[in-house]
Amino acid sequence: MSRLGRVLRAPARWWSRSLSFRVVTNSVLAALAVFGVTGWLLVDQSTRGILEAKTQQSVSEASAVLEGMQASLRDADLRTSTVNERLTLLARDAASRGNVGNQYEVVITGPVSDITSAGVDVDSVPEAIREAVQEGGQDLFTTPTSIEFTDGRTPRTGLVVGGALLAPGSGRYPVYFLFGMEQEEQTLQVVQRSALTAAAVFLPLITGLMYLISLQALRPIRAARVTSERIAAGHLDERMQIRGSDDLAGLGRSMNHMADELGRKIQQLENLSLVQRQFVSDVSHELRTPLTTVRMAADVLYDEREEFDVVTRRSTELLKGELDRFESLLTELLEISRFDAGAAELQVDDVDLVSLVAAEVAAQRPLADANATRLVLDAPEEVRCRVDPRRVRRIISNLLSNAIEHGEGRDVVLTIGANQTAVAVTVRDHGVGFSAAQAHQVFTRFWRADPSRQRTVGGSGLGLSIALEDAQLHGGWLNAWGRPGHGAQFRLTLPRDAGGEVGESPLPVVPAERRTW
Repeated sequence: MSRLGRVLRAPARWWSRSLSFRVVTNSVLAALAVFGVTGWLLVDQSTRGILEAKTQQSVSEASAVLEGMQASLRDADLRTSTVNERLTLLARDAASRGNVGNQYEVVITGPVSDITSAGVDVDSVPEAIREAVQEGGQDLFTTPTSIEFTDGRTPRTGLVVGGALLAPGSGRYPVYFLFGMEQEEQTLQVVQRSALTAAAVFLPLITGLMYLISLQALRPIRAARVTSERIAAGHLDERMQIRGSDDLAGLGRSMNHMADELGRKIQQLENLSLVQRQFVSDVSHELRTPLTTVRMAADVLYDEREEFDVVTRRSTELLKGELDRFESLLTELLEISRFDAGAAELQVDDVDLVSLVAAEVAAQRPLADANATRLVLDAPEEVRCRVDPRRVRRIISNLLSNAIEHGEGRDVVLTIGANQTAVAVTVRDHGVGFSAAQAHQVFTRFWRADPSRQRTVGGSGLGLSIALEDAQLHGGWLNAWGRPGHGAQFRLTLPRDAGGEVGESPLPVVPAERRTW
């Protein structure tokens, strides 16, 4: 990602993560909108007022001067001078008065020649006002313009006020007064700078105030977040500090009440769970003694079964099988109770994983032969690791027996792999399989994919859950993949040293022939 991209992404990240940033940003945008509208209205109204005042002043000034010029022209003796000469004198006189304070310039147009103030370009008078004055009788007309000069002076913004002089016996002579707008422009610039200065001063002030307000408003919310995180981490006695009686204080009281209720419910559940675990453990232990006695009696009967009739002999065999299942169930219940109580411990030893798995394969081979299943081991010569061999063999045993039971007589393949940080074993069968949605449910206690499916090997439904606990106790994983009609594959991944980091598993959980799915 480019540096520009990171810079552009930063505000979006702050916007999504920080409520304070959103509050301050929205406040600044609202302030900008308010300042913008207010400034525009202020400048607009000021401009209108200044232009209106300038126009009224200019019209009043021009009307007075024009009346004086008209009176002088009416009283003049035109027998001793021409109209143009008299108009020139009047223009100079008016211009001289207009030059006092640089108020206005004068332009008089006539049929023979134009009479202007010194240095003024007659093109400064727009054509539109010329036509209006020619057709407008004695009315005065105004229009903005740009005053141009012929003597090299810089053009300036101005206002034209136009009227007409009536010369006895000579007709109409349009007269135009060009008023400069320098002072008005300076006034408008002052107003604009004032508006910008006010915005520049108040915008940071408003930003800071909104930031402080947001901090004050969000402090209880952040405290609630911290408190909830500590409660989630197991600190059930953590509570929020309550100050005042406003809505935020009400939030704190609600949070504390919720924490009290959660703590009470959790304590009840923990007590109930403790009672349940203790009950399972006690029952399992108490059943050991009578089970041992029944086992001894059943073994005696089983050894003498050939002396019995057919019905008694079959009953003895069934008794032996069910006692085996019952004993296995008690053993697994005791193991589950140890996991639940957090009492399970590892007996770590340096072992060859290949030899460990091979030994379990050999132990399971009679069961596989009984189910017409061939066991195939694909492994390197040696894979050393530090694990609890008893628990690892139990995991492999559970996975193998499960694969044999549901493999429908097809081959079961065991694969061993290793890398720098982890070792892995996969058990692949080609039997009934299960759906992708059931991949995590297979490790649930007493879960069965199909309750109507007959168990040929037996089992309590706790084997895979115990296998998962054994794997997690090592700091490893136990994953499952399956598809209906295409079998299943279980993958055991363990760190090379129990409790260490696993990193990446050496073997994939999806079989090689199904990875294109």
